[in-house]
Amino acid sequence: MILHTTVTFTKHEEMRLDRFLAEHFSTSTRTFCQAAIEAGNVIVNGRKCGTKATKLRTGDTLIVLQLAEASENCVQPDDTVNVDVVYEDAEVIAVNKPAGQAVHPLLHTELGTLMNGLVARYPELAAIGDQPLMAGALHRIDSGTSGLVLVARTQAAFDHLREQFAKQTVDKIYYALVEGVVKEPGKLVHELVHGPSSQCKMMPLDTWRADHGKWRAPARIFHAETFYKPLEQRGNHTLLEVLIRTGVTHQIRCQLATAGHPIVNDTWYGAKPVARLDRYLLHSFSATITRNTDGHPTQAFVAPLPNIMDVSPAS
Repeated sequence: MILHTTVTFTKHEEMRLDRFLAEHFSTSTRTFCQAAIEAGNVIVNGRKCGTKATKLRTGDTLIVLQLAEASENCVQPDDTVNVDVVYEDAEVIAVNKPAGQAVHPLLHTELGTLMNGLVARYPELAAIGDQPLMAGALHRIDSGTSGLVLVARTQAAFDHLREQFAKQTVDKIYYALVEGVVKEPGKLVHELVHGPSSQCKMMPLDTWRADHGKWRAPARIFHAETFYKPLEQRGNHTLLEVLIRTGVTHQIRCQLATAGHPIVNDTWYGAKPVARLDRYLLHSFSATITRNTDGHPTQAFVAPLPNIMDVSPAS
C-alpha cells in the first residue's frame, strides 16, 4: 500500500491524472489509481480531486493519501462464509453455492463471496488462475442462481479445465421452473448483446436492432445455444432440464424469457413477482468435464437441488 506520498508533476505536456499515477507508481495499476482518485485519496494543489480525467500541468503538486498496489489485488479470506463442498480432490473442488451469493468479489476489499470463503478454507486458491479475483474459479453463475461451481486447486488443473470451458466442451445442466406449459423439448439459438439501459441485462441482437440499430451498434455480440426438455408440469408452470455449453451472461434467463417462458420470479426478465419468494428458480445442477488431456475419463459433478425447487433429479 502506498501511503502519504508527495509527487511533483514535471512534464511539459498536459497529462491525465490517472495515467500519470499509473506510470509513476509502477507497482500499482490504472484501475487502482482511478479508484484512489474517486475515493478522494489524491490531492492536487491542495484540493481533493475526484475526477480521473483531470489534466495535470507542469509544477502541479500531488499528494497520494492511499493507493493500493497490484500485489494486493487478490481475494481476501473470509472465514464467516459457509461453503458447501460437494466434492474435492487434489485438483478440483465442486461447491454448491446458495442463491443470493456472488461467486467472486469485484474489488479486492470485498468480502462475503463464495471465493472469499473458499480462500479462507483453501489458501492456495488465491494464487490460481488468470484473473486474481476469480481465485481458481473455472466459471461463474449469477448471484441469484444456486448450484454448482467448479474450482481448480492447481494452476495445471486450471489451465487444462479452463480450456474445456473456453472450447465449450463442458456439458452444464441446469433445472429451471418456468412460467407456462412446455410440452416438447427444444433448442434456442440467439446472438445476445448487453442491453442499452443496463449492462447487466442481456437481449437478443434482433431486438436490439429493432429498437436501437438505427443509431448505433452493440459493442459485442455473444452466440448462445440453450437446449431444454420438460420434466414435470405444475399447473401453469413447467420444470425444465436445461443443457448449455456456451456460457453467456444470463443466457438461460434471457433465452427462456425470449421464448415466452421466463423463469419463475425472474422479474428482471419479465416474470410475474411471486409473494414470499426471494429468488428466481434456476439451479446449476451438474457439469461434466474430462480429467486427462486425452479426453478420458469424464467426470460429472452434481449439486443437489434445493428444497425450494421441490423436485427430485430426473434419472
